[in-house]
Amino acid sequence: MKELLYLNKYFIKYKYHFLLGILFTIIAQIFMLFTPKLISKSFSAIETFSKDAKIPKSVLQHELISNILLIIATSIIAGFLTFLMRQTLIVMSRRIEFDLKNEVFKQYENLSQNFYKKNRTGDLMNRISEDISKVRMYVGPAVMYTINTFIRFAIVILYMYKVSPLLTLYTLLPLPLLSYAIFRLSTEINKRSTRFQQYLSKVSSFTQEIFSGVRVIKAYSLENQHQDNMHALALESKSKSMDLARVQSLFGPLMLALIGISNLVVVYVGGLMYINGTLKSIGTIAEFILYINMLTWPVASLGWVSSMVQEAEASQKRINEFLKIEPEIKNNNPEKSKIEGTITFENVSFTYEDTNITALQNISFTIHKGETLAILGKTGSGKSTILSLISRMYDVTDGAIKIDQQEISRLNLFDLRNSIGIVPQDAFLFSDTIKNNIKFGKEDASIEEVITAAKNAVVHENILGFNKQYDTVLGERGITLSGGQKQRVSIARAIIKNPPILLFDDCLSAVDTETEEAILNNLNAICKEKTTIIVSHRVSSAKNADKIIILEDGKIIQQGSHNQLINQEGYYASLYLKQLSEKELL
Repeated sequence: MKELLYLNKYFIKYKYHFLLGILFTIIAQIFMLFTPKLISKSFSAIETFSKDAKIPKSVLQHELISNILLIIATSIIAGFLTFLMRQTLIVMSRRIEFDLKNEVFKQYENLSQNFYKKNRTGDLMNRISEDISKVRMYVGPAVMYTINTFIRFAIVILYMYKVSPLLTLYTLLPLPLLSYAIFRLSTEINKRSTRFQQYLSKVSSFTQEIFSGVRVIKAYSLENQHQDNMHALALESKSKSMDLARVQSLFGPLMLALIGISNLVVVYVGGLMYINGTLKSIGTIAEFILYINMLTWPVASLGWVSSMVQEAEASQKRINEFLKIEPEIKNNNPEKSKIEGTITFENVSFTYEDTNITALQNISFTIHKGETLAILGKTGSGKSTILSLISRMYDVTDGAIKIDQQEISRLNLFDLRNSIGIVPQDAFLFSDTIKNNIKFGKEDASIEEVITAAKNAVVHENILGFNKQYDTVLGERGITLSGGQKQRVSIARAIIKNPPILLFDDCLSAVDTETEEAILNNLNAICKEKTTIIVSHRVSSAKNADKIIILEDGKIIQQGSHNQLINQEGYYASLYLKQLSEKELL
């Protein structure tokens, strides 16, 4: 139960729902106990009438009718109070579910890139959906039935004891056996539930990955192979589920068998006590049988509740694993930070934690507001890493990055990222309209601003070619668009934000040279007052930059302007001549 202690803060938050639910439960149970007492009185009246012929039949009828009306009235009141109990406690569980999902989602947002490299998307989704649903069953039905069971037990046993202490003792003899059985079964359920949830995450991760890469699977005609893999995984998950179900299925019959034994004890021992004169009325036996039957569902529900608690314990443990992770990238400055755009790298080195690859070594440069820096180099030279460090997706291993002469870690993290418009190498678009994908950079943008941004990204004409134009809904990850169109929509999304810093990570690789030239001309006009960094493999994207740096194995091997570098022997001049000759051949 130690993992579930994390939820106590929510019980405190919704303490009034919790306490009101307990109050409704207590009052409801008191009203429910009128029925056995009234039935006992009715049996006693019938017994008295059968022994005393002088009692008028009308008196018996009047008492029976009065008892029946009271039973109906108290049952209606008890039912209404039970309804109020469910309304308070189940509503509380839904609110806790809402809060917990938001807490987990916020934690996901705060965790760094390293976290997402180590964990699969399907597993993350399973924890925020399936696992939290299991936890909700604990804070709702499990808590409600536990409260109901203990209150009913306390009140019913108290009433039974007042009627006949000896018969109560015999009736409750099976309870120690019941407690032991619950303990053993609960322990086994916890183990099997944990294994089942783990396999459920594997299934979710596998299917999410397959659906995301379905085009590649179809292209390589691997449907049957992955169907076999899915079948094997589903069979294993089914096996774990059946193991869990087999143990859970023991609870109901076991509880009912023990209740049945208690009923037999009441009939046998109560009958002997009545014959011996220890019990004054046969109605007491009927009253005790009703008390036992009142305990049937609470006792039977102990198994179900125990199962829910064990499943919730396993699920909350999985949730806590992520909630306890301290975000690597923290907002160290709650105060507002104004970003102008001057960026300075001072002997910056960076090593990726997951691979231990040193991506950058002693990188130093300065780019002022309004200037453009182009970064070129071979694949894996560290170009994209520089952009990730500027947006604080990672923190530097050594050295310092400064923006406007302040260390980047001392700036307000959210203001920093709001001041940056980034177009990633792998253009990601949401399953939404083209208009909303562009407006993602500025949610309150007008349609005129959206169109202007699309024109500057040279994608406006392509959008007009769709039936619904800007209201065209894209498939998952923008699958509706071509690679070049996705890149240009991503550029429009960054432009519309109008930030002081623009970062372009090889975002023109999928467009032709003519379109690239048009986009670059538009960017030159847009970026006059902005700090711009362009990562590229093409000299055409870099030639108009104020400064160009060439990276190799994480080190700067060349830097200068276009004119300076084409007159130097080295990577840039060689690349320029190569791409120039390729262009002439075209």
